[in-house]
Amino acid sequence: MAQPAWQDPVPLSLDTAPVPEYGSGSLADLLPTLVAGQEVPGFTATIPELTPADRNCVFLIDGLGWEQIKAHLDEAPFLHSLLPTSRGGTGRPLTAGFPSTTATSLASVGTGLPPGEHGLPGYTARNPETGELMNQLRWKPWTAPKVWQPHPTVFQLADAAGVHTAQVSAPTFEQTPLTKVALSGGSFLGRLSGEDRMDVAAQRLAAGDRSLVYTYYSEVDGKGHRFGTDSDAWRGQLMYVDGLARRLAEQLPPRSALYITADHGMIDIPFDEQSRIDFDEDWELRAGVALLGGEGRARHVYAVPGAQADVLAVWREVLGEQFWVASRDEAIAAGWFGPTIDERVYGRIGDVVAAAHDDVIITASVNEPHESAMAGVHGSLTPVEQLVPLLEVRS
Repeated sequence: MAQPAWQDPVPLSLDTAPVPEYGSGSLADLLPTLVAGQEVPGFTATIPELTPADRNCVFLIDGLGWEQIKAHLDEAPFLHSLLPTSRGGTGRPLTAGFPSTTATSLASVGTGLPPGEHGLPGYTARNPETGELMNQLRWKPWTAPKVWQPHPTVFQLADAAGVHTAQVSAPTFEQTPLTKVALSGGSFLGRLSGEDRMDVAAQRLAAGDRSLVYTYYSEVDGKGHRFGTDSDAWRGQLMYVDGLARRLAEQLPPRSALYITADHGMIDIPFDEQSRIDFDEDWELRAGVALLGGEGRARHVYAVPGAQADVLAVWREVLGEQFWVASRDEAIAAGWFGPTIDERVYGRIGDVVAAAHDDVIITASVNEPHESAMAGVHGSLTPVEQLVPLLEVRS
């Protein structure tokens, strides 16, 4: 039934927001489950559908969500054929975690912890110590990595327990702070081409009786951001990475399990005023806001002191039919960032957290010109962004 014109808008209930499956089926649960099966002390298998293997390889394809694979049989026949194997043969996806963005997800994968514990709760987040926005993907401004994320990685703990551990990725990632805090441990092998990464990953997998190997490819995400997932450029990358996955699967040594996953999915947003709400041009949304963090579909909003309640009320009134708009404590209580929040992480979360429900983003044309021009985006709790595959090949 249509809402009467005189009736005030009804904000989305926070109860309708899908919560990631922390503790049973999220990205943070993957490596702990794998190394528990390799008898690394201190870990429990929290994804019950997975069967242990002596040699585990994780191939993470940046930006290739569950919904994208399902919709592109022609471009990804190999990956599509593996959909029934996902999550231990249940044919179900994992959830990325919130926000569904690269820095957060890679930290969840590598540490085996949800965002509320590892402390990378978005693309950008406020550093409570300095009051500045911290870009957690590009690590700007510089922040001491081990202070920002002090927990050991699963790779470090597995390596210490005698598991042959390696990461195979682009050479430029070897010394980045994000790699150091999220993915370090064992050997890092930098290879430029995707084919070389697949070949080296298979070699390192065979190098130990117990092995844990991680490899990564980024350009599906890159082309999606620039051109959208409905572009020939994106489809070309999907075809390419489908071939890479097949290449790696065909080289698995005995007693191996290959898991193909992603850090998030992606959604294309039209370039019109209804779909792209410009914070920098909207006086109502800017009122009382000291800093705008996060990204277009998962915003951390930091209010000036004393204005938190007013900012929450305005954002909920203006955006509440299109976004789940929560206070910091409401988002935490709802479990968006995981079951627990470390004390050091609490102030990094926005006073207001806004997660997109509809096909819409909050841009910042002046302060975020590059991000505001992206065709494909992600970050929120919707299935197209949140659901990621866990495709499996065993030898």
